[in-house]
Amino acid sequence: MKNNQGKYLILYILFALISLAAKADDIKSIGVPYVQNYPKSLYLSGNQNWSISKGKSGILYFGNAQGLLTYDGKYWQQYKLPNRQIVRSVLAAPSGIIYTGGFGELGYWSYKNDKLTYSSLTKLVPQRNPVKDEIWKICSDGKKVIFQSFSTIYIYENNKVKAITSTKPFLFLHQVGKRFFVEVLSSGLFELKGDQLIPLKGSTPANSTDVLSILPYQQDKLLIGTSKDGLFLYNGQTFSQFNTPANNFLKTFQLNNGVKVLNKYYAYGTILNGLIIIDEQGNVVQQINKSSGLQNNTVLSLYADQDQNLWAGLDNGIDRIELNSPLYFYFDKTGQFGTVYSSLIYNNTIYLGTNQGLFYSPWKSGAQNSFNSFDFKLIPHSQGQVWELTVIDGQLICGHNNGTFNVTGNKLEKISNANGGWTIKKLDDGQDCLIQGTYNGLVIYKKDARGLWRFHNKVANFDAPSRYVERDSKGDIWVSHAYKGLYKLTLSPDLSRVIATRTYDEKNGLPDDYNINIFKIENNLVFSSDKGFYIYDDISNRFKNYSELNKELKGFATANKIINAGKAKYWFINRGKMALVNLTESGKLSIDSNRFNILDGRMVQYYENISKINDNIYLISVDDGFVIYNGNNNPANLNKQNLPAVLIRKIEDITDTYQVLSEIGNAASKMQIPYSRNNIRISYALPYYRQAIIKFQYFLEGYSNQWSEWSTASQKDFTNLSQGHYTFRVRAQINDQVLPEETTFEFQVLPPFYASNWAIAFYGLCAIALFIAAKRLYKLKLKRDQEAIEKKIQAEKEIFLKKEAEANERQIIKLQTEKLQVELAGKNRELANSAMSLVYKNELLQKLSQEIAKLKDGQGKPLSEDQSRKIQKVIDEGMNDERDWHLFEGSFNEAHENFFKKLKGNHPDLVPNDLKLCAYLHMNMSSKEMASLLNISLRGVEIRRYRLRKKLEIPHDKNLVEFLMEL
Repeated sequence: MKNNQGKYLILYILFALISLAAKADDIKSIGVPYVQNYPKSLYLSGNQNWSISKGKSGILYFGNAQGLLTYDGKYWQQYKLPNRQIVRSVLAAPSGIIYTGGFGELGYWSYKNDKLTYSSLTKLVPQRNPVKDEIWKICSDGKKVIFQSFSTIYIYENNKVKAITSTKPFLFLHQVGKRFFVEVLSSGLFELKGDQLIPLKGSTPANSTDVLSILPYQQDKLLIGTSKDGLFLYNGQTFSQFNTPANNFLKTFQLNNGVKVLNKYYAYGTILNGLIIIDEQGNVVQQINKSSGLQNNTVLSLYADQDQNLWAGLDNGIDRIELNSPLYFYFDKTGQFGTVYSSLIYNNTIYLGTNQGLFYSPWKSGAQNSFNSFDFKLIPHSQGQVWELTVIDGQLICGHNNGTFNVTGNKLEKISNANGGWTIKKLDDGQDCLIQGTYNGLVIYKKDARGLWRFHNKVANFDAPSRYVERDSKGDIWVSHAYKGLYKLTLSPDLSRVIATRTYDEKNGLPDDYNINIFKIENNLVFSSDKGFYIYDDISNRFKNYSELNKELKGFATANKIINAGKAKYWFINRGKMALVNLTESGKLSIDSNRFNILDGRMVQYYENISKINDNIYLISVDDGFVIYNGNNNPANLNKQNLPAVLIRKIEDITDTYQVLSEIGNAASKMQIPYSRNNIRISYALPYYRQAIIKFQYFLEGYSNQWSEWSTASQKDFTNLSQGHYTFRVRAQINDQVLPEETTFEFQVLPPFYASNWAIAFYGLCAIALFIAAKRLYKLKLKRDQEAIEKKIQAEKEIFLKKEAEANERQIIKLQTEKLQVELAGKNRELANSAMSLVYKNELLQKLSQEIAKLKDGQGKPLSEDQSRKIQKVIDEGMNDERDWHLFEGSFNEAHENFFKKLKGNHPDLVPNDLKLCAYLHMNMSSKEMASLLNISLRGVEIRRYRLRKKLEIPHDKNLVEFLMEL
């Protein structure tokens, strides 16, 4: 027992320290905090949401009419019970298991095979106490989980279920710390201790009926909420009515549930009128219903998370209320006052200038302990367009379509008939006067004897629509046309007329003629444009880009409006987007725009209005109401919060059809993906639910070499992944502040079937078989190659021998030919010598014949004819001796054996003398030599040659000798 008390003491101290360390935030009572709606069309499930719980990873779980609904800040997912029952109760245990209950069913959800899967516990329920009705509540204490129905309480522990019953039905089970209370109908409240129900001291049916909420209160007391009797305090002994302003509301609209928020407030949901938030004294600090932002007035469940969010499960939808929000809203849901162009708080009254007139309502200055409701009424005779509300020297001035008015309470006093008072400012020139820009130029105001502002004069010589008006350091008045144009005016000393007008456009350095507006930043004029801010150089009389400011402003460099926020702070508004820019540090500029994202596009474009209530609170006009910004209510610093890690929410196969592979990124075993399904989508989310800009950055190790760019996208497709091991890393940033923790997801793309281990083993066996077969084939081939080589060598040897024989033969033939040629040459020489001998002989005989003819006898007389004839006969016989021819013919035939055969064969009509002539011509003898051999004259040789040409039928262009040489 002492050990238990020591444990409780330690836990109490830790709880106290945590409570002291937590920010003691206040919920403001003016307007309502930001309410984010999650309609059925968004989460795509049933209307009713009966219970809410948040898991250790930050995921929200909703007991929905169609099953279990989950939300991670980005994705909604629905899971159905086996028989599609309504999930009435849900509890996310610290172990990560999600317990749910429905009609005739209790069990839990856990990840099996990487998917959230339901496991029923009904089989463990004792047979004598079956689950036969709805499970309405689930609570836990360590490993003990308690399920409650109207008839039975089931305690699940150590894989066993124990049933606790009563003689009368139960209503609802409530948990306060480690204590459990339940109402037994018509018997009062009981405390569940172990497996025993102990009556709560002092509880009776009179003070403990229809108990729907039990919450911890001061000094170990309990704050008990009932359906129709309001709130009670229980001090451990007695019950007492908690008489507060909230009691009547809760009795009237029927309290349904409650939850403690921010350690010092209590939120109660009702059946008929939304929810209220009260402080510890019972004062209503917030009332939120359908008219102020909820989707539905019936609150079925409430849950407060550690990030200062209050979740409301409604009869139709889910809402998130951002507690301690810096922005509080008031919307005109009924359309009572139209579009708001200007708003202002003056003398504890809030004024709204709209397109329908000027409205007012009491303003409870500094009210923190009671809800400030508004009752706006139209100020009589203010119907029409209100352009501006401003307080100058303690007087509220209203610029109206029909003129300008002084506003006192709920009354108007017209001080000018000049239509369209867009802007009015005080001139710092010592004359104590105002200058106003209107539809038709400028108007001057001065104070009357009572010190009230009155119309003084219209400035002559200038009637252009004057949207913005500013005075520079030299006293000149700058005027921005409502649409096109920029003017610098020099007024007369009495401000009655314009004595000099200068118009500026693109020729003077401006980027355009349209939408040039004038503002002051720290008493310096700046000119806005669609290309950024410009400043005027008086020396060159030209405009130049204010690059230093534009660079620092980034996305707000093209802001169309600047509103002074006081103390070197300015509102920059860029076509519906707004930011608070701080210039307090010289040379340094800070921009705060993220917290105002929910106002994007909700202000009246080009007529945005923000008025200052005090140094930290501002009134922002929006289309259908106003927003209060409290600079003191900044969300807790991100570095001090227990921020969640990025969750890998889904891995899908997107190869051809979409298939969920896993619903959890950090599974116990590494995911393996077949190579044929190597196209995947990874979805991730950050379970951070407050309004913020969340961006992600990812890096897939094994696929890329660097982190991606920051993006709001929360899923990434990877296609045609190669085989191998991958690690997907993802991190997040909230409002440009990077969270330190990374989330990783490891997976493997398996090799293709042809590169798997079995395939590799098969390839190995095939390789061994192929090696053996190849070795055998190699040996066989080697044998065949050896035989082929031997055959080739033998063939080459035979060829070599053949070639050698042929070479020898050719050598022999060559030698024989040479021998024959030598012999032929010898024979030719012999033939030539023989021929020449015959020629010489014949020539000698001819000379001898000629000399004999000249011989004379001793008497000097010629020889006798008879003697001469005898001698001549001997000479002729010597010259015509056929033996010489036969000898020549034989020698010729030896040298040219086929000559006469060919000649006779081709020309059989040749006679012997023709053959002789042919032989002599073949030997290329001269005509003289042939005449000698033939014993005829040269003329006779020519005649014979002529006749021979005819017989041989030699063409005229063919030489006879060449013809015979070619035979």
